[in-house]
Amino acid sequence: MQVKNKVVVVTGGARGIGRSLCQRFAAEGASAVVVADIQQEGINEVVELISGQGQTQALGVVTDVSKEDDVQALVAKTIDAFGHIDLFCANAGIFTAGDENVTDDAWQRIWDINVMGHIYAARAVLPGMLARGEGYLLNTASAAGLLSQIGSAPYAVTKHAAVGFAEWLSITYGSRGIKVSVLCPQAVKTDMTANTQGGGVAGVDGMLEPDALAQTVIETLAEERFLCLPHAEVLTYIQRKAGDYDRWLGGMRRLQDRYADQYKDR
Repeated sequence: MQVKNKVVVVTGGARGIGRSLCQRFAAEGASAVVVADIQQEGINEVVELISGQGQTQALGVVTDVSKEDDVQALVAKTIDAFGHIDLFCANAGIFTAGDENVTDDAWQRIWDINVMGHIYAARAVLPGMLARGEGYLLNTASAAGLLSQIGSAPYAVTKHAAVGFAEWLSITYGSRGIKVSVLCPQAVKTDMTANTQGGGVAGVDGMLEPDALAQTVIETLAEERFLCLPHAEVLTYIQRKAGDYDRWLGGMRRLQDRYADQYKDR
């Protein structure tokens, strides 16, 4: 898929990865970019930036992706404004450190954003895409969804679920014109990694600027590949995991020991 002349929606679009994606889609010539986020001020900033790029129209919609009514309203407002949606980027996500003893409320919150946000997006946008016989879903997960996350059971679990849902969408709707990609970076220089030294355990292969990640997204969409891997090393790690699960688990335990002190108080 080429983004030029397409209508694109990005949740979590006011900051970090989402902000860079919005700007890059505009630079690529998208006909419209819809910036969805919970922060009105951040939305306004991105909309202003996009409005100054070429002919791309920009629309900002305050959206809490953990609320299905908000996501339905986002899709409805986009269709009212631009007629349809070509690419929906379910990008919003949060991080919660901790083990199995994280409170039920905290587990529920990260589940509602990191998993249900994707499900609500699919419920809202797929009917129109299926009726048209085409559409693209880009779901932001994490390398943690393919591997794991040292120091955070909630993040590891919800990102695995996000990857699993994206796989299911591709399997179920791929023959009906729906393309699906899942974005699985390691450490990216965003607010999520701002308080961790070197990006924490996810930064073992270096931290990417959001703009570099956006380049990988553009390449992945053009090739219509399922896995979008800004850190190329992740593919090797997946292969090692599949090739010898027990050996991989042993390596992850050693990694856990190496970073235990960094995460014990979070």
